[in-house]
Amino acid sequence: MTHYPDVVPRLTDGTVVLRAMTEADLPASVEQSTDPETVLWTTVPSPYSLDDAREYLDVIRRGWEEGGDAVFALELANPADGGDPVPFAGLLDVRRRGTASWEVGFATHPAARGRGVMTAALRLAAAWAFEEGAPSLYWYAGVGNWASWRVAWRVGMTWHGTLPQRIAGRDGRSEDAWCASLLPDQPMEPRTPWVVAPVLEGEQVRLRPWRDDDGEGLEPRDDPAHWIPSTGPSMTSADFPAWLERRRSAVASGAVVDWCIADRESDRALGDLDVFVRNGTLDSSDVAEIGYQLTPSARGRGVATEAARLAVSYAVRRVDDGGLGIRRLVAETAADNEASNTVLRRAGFVVWGREHSVDRLPDGSYADALYWELVDES
Repeated sequence: MTHYPDVVPRLTDGTVVLRAMTEADLPASVEQSTDPETVLWTTVPSPYSLDDAREYLDVIRRGWEEGGDAVFALELANPADGGDPVPFAGLLDVRRRGTASWEVGFATHPAARGRGVMTAALRLAAAWAFEEGAPSLYWYAGVGNWASWRVAWRVGMTWHGTLPQRIAGRDGRSEDAWCASLLPDQPMEPRTPWVVAPVLEGEQVRLRPWRDDDGEGLEPRDDPAHWIPSTGPSMTSADFPAWLERRRSAVASGAVVDWCIADRESDRALGDLDVFVRNGTLDSSDVAEIGYQLTPSARGRGVATEAARLAVSYAVRRVDDGGLGIRRLVAETAADNEASNTVLRRAGFVVWGREHSVDRLPDGSYADALYWELVDES
C-alpha cells in the first residue's frame, strides 16, 4: 500500500500545482479558514486553530489512503500575471463516489484570489477525476457565492439551477444550493457568455453594474402597475437583495447585460436598464430587447433618454469593437406610458405594432401595448 503523501499525484499546468498538503501548509490553511469569505461560504469550524488544521490534515491523509475524499493543496508556482508565487493557494477536494456522480469543492487562500488559480486547478482536478473513472462531476455552492459560480462557469459546467435545502449551513440547518455539473466529454470552457456590464459614462448618468448596497437609494414606485415589468426592481430595501440575486443569475446565464443607472456625480442608484433575450443567450442572436425604469425623483430631466442612448450605442457596436453586435433592438411599452414612449423615440426607436387590450386596469378596462424597434443599418 502506498502511503501519504506519496499516494497523492502531482498535477500541474505549468502555473498551478495540485499536490499533497503538508505540515508546512498549516499556518496558511489557518489564514484561509479564518478569512471572512471562507467563514461565510463554508462550514469550517470557527474559531479555527493550528490544532484544527492538524486534525484536518489527518482526515486528508486517511481519505487518500482509504480511497475516500481526495483533497489537494494548491500552489501558484509560476504566476502568469507576473505577481508573486503563492506557496499555499487553497484547497480542492474531489469526493469520490464509486460509480455514482462525484462532487467537487474548493476554497481559495486570500493571497491567490482573482488570479485564475481555482479555475486552472479545477480543470486539472476534473481531468484527473475522469481518468480515475468519475462518471460526472457535480458542484454545489450556497446561493449567493458568486466567486464559486464563476469558477464553475469558466470550466464549462452545465448550470442546473437552485436545489432547495441541499447543503449544510453553518447553523446546522440545510440551505439552498446552486448546482452545476461537468461530463467527461465536455470542453472545459464557458458554455454561455457572462457579460459584465461595462461602465458607460454620460453627462448626467453613469451606467455600471449593480452593487449590494444600491437598494438603499431606491424609492417606492408610484406609477401604474401595468407600466412596471414583472421583473422590475423591487423598491423596498427588504426585497432588493432577492431581486438583485435574480438579476445576477440572469446575467450569469448569458441572457442579459444589466446596468444600474446611477447619478454621475453622487453615484446614487436612479434605476435599472438591461439588454436581454427571452430565449437563448446574447451571443446566439442578433436581436435583443431593451427595458428600463427610474425611481420617481429621477424622472423628467432626460436621465432615461441618456441611459437608453448609451445602452443602444453599446448594444449595436460590433463585437470586435467591444459591443454586443446586436442588429435589431426591440422594446414593449404600455401605450399610455408617454414618458417611456418618448424615451424610445428619442433613442431612435419606431413603433412597428400595437396590441389591443393587453393589460387589465383597476377599473376593469384594458390598456393597449406598443411594440418598438431600432434596426442598425451600419
